[in-house]
Amino acid sequence: MPDVSTDLRVFNDFDRNPDLLKKFDKVLEAYSAAAIFADVQYRTGVMDSAIKPAFRSKVTGQAVTVQLSKGDLVDPLRALEMGQPGDVIVVDAGGDLQTSVCGGLMGGLALNRGIRGMIVDGTGRDTDELEDINWPIWTRAITPRGTHTMFSERKEELSINVPIACGGVVVNPGDFIVADLMGVVVVPQEIAEETVRLAQEQADREEETRKWVAKGKTVEDLLNEFGRI
Repeated sequence: MPDVSTDLRVFNDFDRNPDLLKKFDKVLEAYSAAAIFADVQYRTGVMDSAIKPAFRSKVTGQAVTVQLSKGDLVDPLRALEMGQPGDVIVVDAGGDLQTSVCGGLMGGLALNRGIRGMIVDGTGRDTDELEDINWPIWTRAITPRGTHTMFSERKEELSINVPIACGGVVVNPGDFIVADLMGVVVVPQEIAEETVRLAQEQADREEETRKWVAKGKTVEDLLNEFGRI
């Protein structure tokens, strides 16, 4: 797990790589993109299976990481101010299942900035609105209960772009996120170029195999041809 400072209110930034992100976007067009990236990373980087999309969605992007104060959750509004087009906000909310840290208005503001979605080790709400504006979130749970921010106006008890743990996976600012119906996979920046190359190769192989199977092949044919599923 990362060494997360207890001194919150740290606001860093990172260098984006839009050209590399386009390669991730290309793989996302394939079936089961999260599974592909999990496979080529030898099944590492996969967040806890409880973190799922609120509605049918898929996204790639670079991680704007957010560390919230466990037990004293605030809305991560500062992350919206810092986020840029192509980013995905990734929040460590301590796995809290009772307090939402993301809702419809926040989603609309993020959408206006080109932020692609949010991953929360915790809870979200306003899923009807989020689905209508097509701004996806992945969370452990959904609840109507929000944070205290709207009453207290406190919104600074957080750190942005520090190493965090989300869904049991270390996420560093700028890491690449691949999320779909199955779940969320994290690709560290330092291996992203090689990983996305391998992922595209696997996606291409699977599509060719899919076309081959569609010709009426049997399990025996497949095993004889490839030796495995």
